[in-house]
Amino acid sequence: MIRRLSPAALGLTVLLALAGCGADSSADASAKGQVTLTIGDQAKTLQTILAASDALKGAGYKVKWAEFEGAAPLYQAVQAGAADTTYSADLPALQALSGGVRFKNVAALKNDGTHVGIVVRKDSGIDGVEDLKGQKVVVSSAKGSVSEYLLANVLQQNGLKYSDVKVQYLLPTDAQAAFASGRIKAWATFGVYQAVGLEQGGRLLVDGADGRVSGYGFIGASDKVLADSAKKTALGDFLKRLGTALEWTSTHQDAYAKAIETRNGADASVAKTLASAAYSKVLPINGDVNTTVQDVADLMNGIGVLDPNVDVAKSADTSVLK
Repeated sequence: MIRRLSPAALGLTVLLALAGCGADSSADASAKGQVTLTIGDQAKTLQTILAASDALKGAGYKVKWAEFEGAAPLYQAVQAGAADTTYSADLPALQALSGGVRFKNVAALKNDGTHVGIVVRKDSGIDGVEDLKGQKVVVSSAKGSVSEYLLANVLQQNGLKYSDVKVQYLLPTDAQAAFASGRIKAWATFGVYQAVGLEQGGRLLVDGADGRVSGYGFIGASDKVLADSAKKTALGDFLKRLGTALEWTSTHQDAYAKAIETRNGADASVAKTLASAAYSKVLPINGDVNTTVQDVADLMNGIGVLDPNVDVAKSADTSVLK
């Protein structure tokens, strides 16, 4: 749970890198009265998209990146004031809200759900979801991840209970090493880690397409940022530029894949897979988003993973993205 994480752990997980508009350092920008947004990111995803599309060119504020390998430490950073914004799939955002992190979701992201999946070893003997009964399933990265929702949902769809599997939580890099060495058979994961797992002797058992996950993600902002009119205005502009950048990735998949390969160290096939599964647009948070994600919250609350439950509509600030 987010509430149990220690702020002292941030020193081991946060990697801060300056990027964005012009050559000023953030200290210089502050001295000139220029707003600096510290944007939370996972595995350089947003940073790569915005750099490759050049969507931040001409922005009247600085962007500093706070990079993490998973959602849990990112939300911890927001809680500790080390990042201004959040970026995750729907369930990690719900888990953070349930855990007391003070932020609001300000924009929705949408993709087809194929970015999350359950990967099994080819020699695991697991040929269908029903074969997971009695098995250990590693979930990345922590309790309340989108990978865990996929697992819970497909178990329910196949007549199984969540208690029919033995869940172990591991950060993606640790799980990747264990999966590659054959120490685990089944791994619920996402993004680059899913793509790498498939390259390291894995087979896709099921992914999040066809409504098995909502396909929604969120950009959120800390309460402190939302109370700062200059930062809030800058964030509104950033969201519009992010929307432009995501549209660029949809129409320039080859160039985007090359950027992933160059900036993230992924090989060509992994980069191509990631480029094809990216979020495609930034959306206002509306009734359809709230209803769909509330179903996610209710399912996870019902199996004891999300406690207390979250009122999704009340957890949004719709005034930032206009």
